[in-house]
Amino acid sequence: MKPIERALATLALAAAAGCGGHKNAAAPPPPPTVLVAPVAKHDVPLYIESVGVLDGYDNAEIRARVRGFLRTQNYKDGSRVKAGDLLFTIEPTEYAAAVSSAKANLERARVARDRNRIQLERDKGLKASGMISQQDLDNATAALADTEAQISAAQAALDTATLNLSYTQIKSPIDGVAGLALVRIGNLVGQDGPTLLTTVSQTDPIRLNFTMSEVDYVRSPERFRHLDTRDLGWVKKQLAALDSGGQAEGGDPGVEFVLADGSVYPHRGVIVTANRQIDPSTGTIQLQALAGNPDLLLRPGQYARVRIQRPEAGRGALVVPERALISVQGTYSVAVVGPDNRVSLHKVDLGPNAHGQQIIERGVAEGDRIVVDGVQKVSDGTLVDPRPAPAGSASR
Repeated sequence: MKPIERALATLALAAAAGCGGHKNAAAPPPPPTVLVAPVAKHDVPLYIESVGVLDGYDNAEIRARVRGFLRTQNYKDGSRVKAGDLLFTIEPTEYAAAVSSAKANLERARVARDRNRIQLERDKGLKASGMISQQDLDNATAALADTEAQISAAQAALDTATLNLSYTQIKSPIDGVAGLALVRIGNLVGQDGPTLLTTVSQTDPIRLNFTMSEVDYVRSPERFRHLDTRDLGWVKKQLAALDSGGQAEGGDPGVEFVLADGSVYPHRGVIVTANRQIDPSTGTIQLQALAGNPDLLLRPGQYARVRIQRPEAGRGALVVPERALISVQGTYSVAVVGPDNRVSLHKVDLGPNAHGQQIIERGVAEGDRIVVDGVQKVSDGTLVDPRPAPAGSASR
């Protein structure tokens, strides 16, 4: 190819390239693809939630009430015990000797009383015959009264000694779980006061202490009526109804416990106690609930999140996925896609949130198509390519 022909060919290629580039630059970009779902009405369970601390239904501190060396431990640490089971013994020799001494003193007082009674009868006869004075008779009467008092004192001493001897055998006052022994065999206990040896807790049912806001308290007065009648018998009846899948008295769905790992405890509880006052510093009231604990899964000191279902809230609510919300300076909007596939941002008023679902009070209507995936791609007036969100994804 001649130089002139090569130059002409180069110019032709450049012109063609220029025309093609101009054509590509003029073409508009395709609309962004977004996933949409209709706004729908659902019944959303809403809860009052609070963090609570578990405690035994009854907690009995087991203490050494007499001084002595701990002789035996008669239970296994952390095991179940029954009321009356022997837990510890203290060396009893000193207290058994005190009982024997008190018995001897009581017997001496009884012998002295019998002797003085005989002497008084004799002196009455002698007084009648004029052989002794009235003073002698009065002395004999006083001596008998004194020995009667000595018998009462000796009997009281014997009762005290017997009681102290009984304290050397330390028994559980309740059914429950006995904790770790705080003092081991051979140690001196009761030296400076009653020594704490362990604690026995009745854990079935188990008690949960938690707080509720004043607003939630006054909104649900029916939950707190007749609390003074909710004794242990009533509680067991209600827990049985809840465990069978039903409801407690008055249609109460009960109280759920959410454990530290996020799992829901399988046994629901019932509220049994409300404190006498609202705490003015926090605006909350202290409540207590009881729940069954047959497997001893729950232990005193454990934390649990309390969930109490709100009876009316959340029924027929307009719900959108939480990820569909657009937040700007404290206000919230959703991207509504119109029939022409253009986006219109609607400012919305939010209600409660429940497990990734956001209740909308105002701003959208049932059936509105909203962007649930790709909100970062749109603004007011954006033309989009809407695609239906996969089934189930719109609720996450």
